[in-house]
Amino acid sequence: MGEPTVDPTPRAAASYPATSSPGERAVPAAREVRGTPAPREVRGAAVLLRRVTKQYPGQSRAAVGGLTLEVPAGDVVTLVGPPGCGKTTVLRMVNRLLDPSSGSVLLDGEDVAGMDERALRRGIGFMLRTGGLFPHMTVAANTALVPRMLGWPRRRTAARVAEVLELVGLDPATDGRRHPAELSPGQHERAGLARALAAEPRVLLLDDPFGAVDPATRHTLQRDLLGIQRRLGLTVVCATGDLTEATTLGDRVAVLDRGARLVRYDTPDRQQPAPAGDAAERLRATDGPARGGTGGLGESSEAGDSGEASEAGETGEWWT
Repeated sequence: MGEPTVDPTPRAAASYPATSSPGERAVPAAREVRGTPAPREVRGAAVLLRRVTKQYPGQSRAAVGGLTLEVPAGDVVTLVGPPGCGKTTVLRMVNRLLDPSSGSVLLDGEDVAGMDERALRRGIGFMLRTGGLFPHMTVAANTALVPRMLGWPRRRTAARVAEVLELVGLDPATDGRRHPAELSPGQHERAGLARALAAEPRVLLLDDPFGAVDPATRHTLQRDLLGIQRRLGLTVVCATGDLTEATTLGDRVAVLDRGARLVRYDTPDRQQPAPAGDAAERLRATDGPARGGTGGLGESSEAGDSGEASEAGETGEWWT
């Protein structure tokens, strides 16, 4: 597979605020305050999980036990809970990397079980915690992967690669020619986001996307993600172990306990203190040193979801 030619058309210069990592450019956010969203056209699809259960063979307890959750079109919904509570399993059932044992997942009212798996996955952006980039391919080639699989013409693909790299704050002419090992952690996350957005998806799934970067870089990436989401009008479902991140990003926050039991589902401003033992209170009380003590849970691996594979070694699985 040859390298995509990045569109050399000159683009208007933009002013980017300073960021925490050299070489990164912050994306101009549509609004930096969630309470005043920018006007936008909603392009995202509504997602509905209806009494969804996932039971793995040989496991006594379901990884997901009868979850019903509605994600409005064009909203950001965050799934937050302890490691192994089923967050990643829920994401993987949306794009059919996993099929539910019972129940149904609907996109704009259509059951995904009746859709072609590959076509469905290529129409949904999916970003792993590590970015999921192929190490032997340049950033531009990684970004062009799904459009090429969809049969886009070369010129359209090159133009889209340049557009989306700029959208996430990377320079197509320089960063696009680099390999993942040559990027800073923040640039690596931006490149992973660019690939997830490349094929113009209506739904974006994020699995602990910023868990591998320092707190300052994570804050910048969170702000930029919201600006991109507001600009494109996408539906975003984000799994995280950090309650602060969940309330920062989410229009709605779903607090999950073991077995993806839905404890609360509300707007961030209504995630108020609750009696001792409540899952949200346990999240608040847990100091997350891996996340700089921001109120998270450190690693959010879903290995406890009953033996499903960790994301290690899964690079590329989402687009097959």
